[in-house]
Amino acid sequence: MKILILGAGKMGSFFNDVLSFDHETAVYDTNPQQLRFVYNTYRFTTLDEIKEFQPELLINAVTVKYTLQAFRDVLPYLPKDCIISDIASVKSGLKRFYKESGFRFVSTHPMFGPTFASLNNLGTENAIVISESDHLGKIFFKDLYQQLNLNIFEYSFEQHDETVAYSLSIPFVSTFVFSAVMQHQDAPGTTFKKHMAIAKGLLSEDDYLLQEILFNPRTPVQVEKIRTELKILLDIITRKDPEGMKQYLKKIRTNIKEH
Repeated sequence: MKILILGAGKMGSFFNDVLSFDHETAVYDTNPQQLRFVYNTYRFTTLDEIKEFQPELLINAVTVKYTLQAFRDVLPYLPKDCIISDIASVKSGLKRFYKESGFRFVSTHPMFGPTFASLNNLGTENAIVISESDHLGKIFFKDLYQQLNLNIFEYSFEQHDETVAYSLSIPFVSTFVFSAVMQHQDAPGTTFKKHMAIAKGLLSEDDYLLQEILFNPRTPVQVEKIRTELKILLDIITRKDPEGMKQYLKKIRTNIKEH
């Protein structure tokens, strides 16, 4: 299959690495410097090159801020039978865009990133395939994700956004709060160092991505849960309530065990 990948960043390069030995791939990026880090593929910097390539599948791997614009830029240069796809962690506007585009589409979300995941061992990682996607597109990505040993889930656009609001916004906000109150430690403990590593990794992500995940309309409900739990915990600490702390620890250990 002839596959065009938009964006030569971390995820674009990752997809090129896993696809280029079994397919004819090309990577398009408006920044020629980025293309230094991709290999075994065609390297495109102009839209005319895309038109000549005639891809059968397009994978949009640009940062979420530019996902829709990247689609709009390249659609006039694609064959009408090309399947277009995204891997965005934020699907805002994509459902409507796909409906109006006139192209078959497949939307997926690899629930991992190069910051924390070991890309050579993805057996504990997950991927979401959007149920409204084209049948053949879904088959392609499910086969690919199975080869990567990912756990695959099929959700609607709506279910995906609900999942992201829960699984990303809660750890993101918790990490932000830790980062906001932390102070320099000359001799940090193990737990502190682990939290610090998570914070540094998260804050290395694109600002727009972090913003869009937290601005998800479903996020405030999840953040409110954090505030409620902090209030309960602060009350137990202030009152120095041993029994209350015992019951609270029991509750959260049960919660962790169930997940």
